[in-house]
Formats: sequence, structure tokens, C-alpha cells
Amino acid sequence: MRPLLDAPKPEWRRWAREVRAGLPDPSEAITAHLRAFLRSHGARRVLAYRALAGEPDLCALADEFELLTTRARFRPQPHLTLHPWHTATEPSRFGALQPPADAPQVPLDTVDAALLPALAYDRAGVRLGYGGGFYDRLLPGFAGLTVGVIPAALLVPALPRDPHDCPVAWLATEDGVQATGRSEA
Repeated sequence: MRPLLDAPKPEWRRWAREVRAGLPDPSEAITAHLRAFLRSHGARRVLAYRALAGEPDLCALADEFELLTTRARFRPQPHLTLHPWHTATEPSRFGALQPPADAPQVPLDTVDAALLPALAYDRAGVRLGYGGGFYDRLLPGFAGLTVGVIPAALLVPALPRDPHDCPVAWLATEDGVQATGRSEA
């Protein structure tokens, strides 16, 4: 059973992990929808994530777009740096591949679209992440397309929202890509 809206985020995270554990892999369908969406918006340089267990895998987009990925840095304060996709060769503390510390960095203002993972999203584009706030620190001021990537079963009417949360403008599921009402042209 889905938590109540005023339930704390840890309860929502438990719920989302349980639901996600029982889902079929939507990666192929989501990737096909994203490919068409990104093409239609003229995106070339795309920030994507290296999938953790249970997240839709977007690796197949690397054959058509210049993919970038992130490295989590924890000092002096937690933040993400962007790097070419192919440089992700070492496991992160979270379990996904990441670029090594000395990999060449790419500035965020050169990115056309950012594809963001989550445990769940709501229809307004609010992201339930893992609790580190990395994307919420990265995205303020980002002018490109922001797309939440999520299985349809983890798209809910509303999630708890904090003032620092950066909602996405688009949501990609196995059913297609839809606007959240915050959509960029």
C-alpha cells in the first residue's frame, strides 16, 4: 500500500524499493521513447546515469547521443561532476560505474538534456531520490531539458516535497514521455 502524502520520505523510499523489486525491466521501452523524444528536441549532448539495480538502463542511447555521466564528490561538500560516458570504469560507493577522479570534466551549460533516475516521481515532476540531494544541487539554473526516468508503476499523484527539490519538466516511462506542466519548449 502506498504511503500517505504526509508520510516521511524514508517510508516512501521503502515502499518504492518494494514495488520496484517486483517489476519487469522497462529499459528497452523507456529507451525507445527517450530516443524519439531526444531526437525531436534536437538533443545531442545528454547527461544520463549509470543504472543501479532496479533502475531503467539507458546504455543503449550511447549509440546515438553523446552521453555524459556523473561522479559523486563528497568534499568540500557533496556535489556531482560531469564526464564522458565511456570514462565510467570504476564502481562508486553506491554500486554504479563512475568515472575516476582524474577523468576530464564537462561543464553543465554544454548539456542539452538531463535524464534523472529516482525511486519514484509524482505527476508534477517531484523526484524521490535516495536522500543525498546531489541532483538538487546540480540542477538549479540548468537551462536544458530535464527528464525523470521511472517505471510507470512508480509514478504517483503526489510526493512529499522540500523547498530545495528541483522538479523535472518531463517524465519518461515505458508508456511514453509526458510533460509535467513545467515543460520546456
